[in-house]
Amino acid sequence: MVHEPNNWGRFGPDDQRGTLNLLTPEVVLAALRAATTGEVLSLAMPIRGATSSPAPTTVPHLRGRPLPQHFMSVDGGDYAAGARPIGEGLYVADDALIVTPHGTTTHMDALCHMWSGDQVYNGHPAARVRSYGATRCGIEHVGGVVARGVLFDVPRRLGLEHLPADFRIPAALLEEIATPRPGDVAVIRTGWPLVWERSKEEYWSGQPGLSAEAGGWLAAHDLSVVACDNAAIGGLNMRGLADETLADDLHLILLHRHGIHLMEMLWLEELGAAGRTEFVFVAAPLRIEGGTGSPITPLAIL
Repeated sequence: MVHEPNNWGRFGPDDQRGTLNLLTPEVVLAALRAATTGEVLSLAMPIRGATSSPAPTTVPHLRGRPLPQHFMSVDGGDYAAGARPIGEGLYVADDALIVTPHGTTTHMDALCHMWSGDQVYNGHPAARVRSYGATRCGIEHVGGVVARGVLFDVPRRLGLEHLPADFRIPAALLEEIATPRPGDVAVIRTGWPLVWERSKEEYWSGQPGLSAEAGGWLAAHDLSVVACDNAAIGGLNMRGLADETLADDLHLILLHRHGIHLMEMLWLEELGAAGRTEFVFVAAPLRIEGGTGSPITPLAIL
């Protein structure tokens, strides 16, 4: 079949890390040479959570997703109302944050996040994805990602501020920009988050993204991660869905068949303005056992 798995078994029958296995100590040390100035840029969207204000709705997100919630279990108002300090002159504030990362903030997808048939990546039974989490291919197997990052600034290449909503990036265009090495993190800029400030309705009208052909091209280059500033790596239509068939679905090509982790909803404007194609990329998800994903703060070290 056209959508038969590709990297299954490549790293052993029990593998749950996919192409992150390519990030050997030697590859990581070589990646560190991509930094030349030491400037550090955050590639993360802010997480704004509140239960009594519209703050969570002011950050780009997909419609219908549960937005972050930020609770304070104790704050300055409690002490003003007479709560006892924990010691003489000693006060503390505590909070709790609830985040469902997919579609709401900068995040990383685990290999258990999406599949076709009855098996997740590498042939692990999909039945092992339970109500309490995934017992195979969860986000806790990622550890940390330190790699050479390669920026594919597609709108800049085309002389645009951002790509149109219906634009699907062809492989040939990526090839014009850079040639990644095994273990690299491909960082794809579409510029689409800029649309949010202009019009939320326009942001939700669809999203540009990779074509299936481009996804296959990236997979063939043995990347450790594919990261993008859009919400789904591939493009979305006005209903917030992908138009591709199962054979061409970007999550299935990359996550399911090739074991390439995905990072979505990055903020890439400062990185794009820096004009650097190569840099050190650093990110680590929360160690959520059985998690299908996690919020992250990716960093670019220039």
